[in-house]
Amino acid sequence: MMPDTSPQPLGPQPLGPQPLAARAREDELALAFEQLRPRLLRVAYTTTGSLAEAEDCVQDAWLRLRNLDDTAGIRDLGAWLTTTVGRLALDVLGSARVRRERYVGTWLPEPLVEPVRAAGGPAVGNAAADPADRVTLDESVSMALLVVLEELSPAQRSAFLLHDVFGLPFDEIAEVVGRTPAAVRKLASRARAKVALERPAFPPTHERQRQLVGAFARACNDGDLDELMRLFDPGVVLRADGGGKVRALLSIKQGAADVAAFLLAFSVGALGDARIRTVNGAPGLVIRDAEGEVTVASFLVDRDRIVAVDVVRNPDKLTAVP
Repeated sequence: MMPDTSPQPLGPQPLGPQPLAARAREDELALAFEQLRPRLLRVAYTTTGSLAEAEDCVQDAWLRLRNLDDTAGIRDLGAWLTTTVGRLALDVLGSARVRRERYVGTWLPEPLVEPVRAAGGPAVGNAAADPADRVTLDESVSMALLVVLEELSPAQRSAFLLHDVFGLPFDEIAEVVGRTPAAVRKLASRARAKVALERPAFPPTHERQRQLVGAFARACNDGDLDELMRLFDPGVVLRADGGGKVRALLSIKQGAADVAAFLLAFSVGALGDARIRTVNGAPGLVIRDAEGEVTVASFLVDRDRIVAVDVVRNPDKLTAVP
């Protein structure tokens, strides 16, 4: 439960029915808020691409809720909080776009890394007993999808996420983006068409993707060019985000031969401490090199071939990696 941030009056206070009732109402709100926190973090994270900014949006929503004079008029707390967080995240995204235009190299969302999950079971080796302590994602909001969403306008991105992913009706989303419900419906439709073009037509099973990620790591470490070429789609794309702080690509590489040659130039014998982890809901890699620098790689797979590799090396985006 979040700490009580309300100012505490000095001196003894009367224990009348009103203060007790108000405190009980605040405790009830805090409990309901904590139950909704994972969903709210997902809304903010998928909009902003940043866990730190997502947490700020959720905290701000809580402060707005507890400072309301009358919360009894909120008919659906989950919907109220989702729209509030959505509006805050949209504001953050608008200002973040300016910073990203000046970003050194390719900007990628902050990856969310979890231990590998057994089929139908909990995460293996996860120290957090309460799932509400984590932001959990599935393949519907993969790293590859977040990259595609970066190509949309902020309003299109919010309309698509809030409706298609989080199930809000268009009239509530209209309050978030400041458009009419009909306009929001068009925004979501255009975004949906763009996303459909980029989503894999024949995605693999979770287990099959894990096998492909493992084969990728072995081929890179062993310098096996033939195996890498077999794993890659001919038009495979490699994106890397170092933020100007560590060595990384400054532009996107495309084509199996170029991507394979670039990867082998830096990875042969260097992936001994590569671990398969769940990255944004799908199997990915967490690599720690001899200097202790961390790299997180996520993959988009279609028709049993790797069609995109997204590598995050910017240390500012990896502080939450287990």
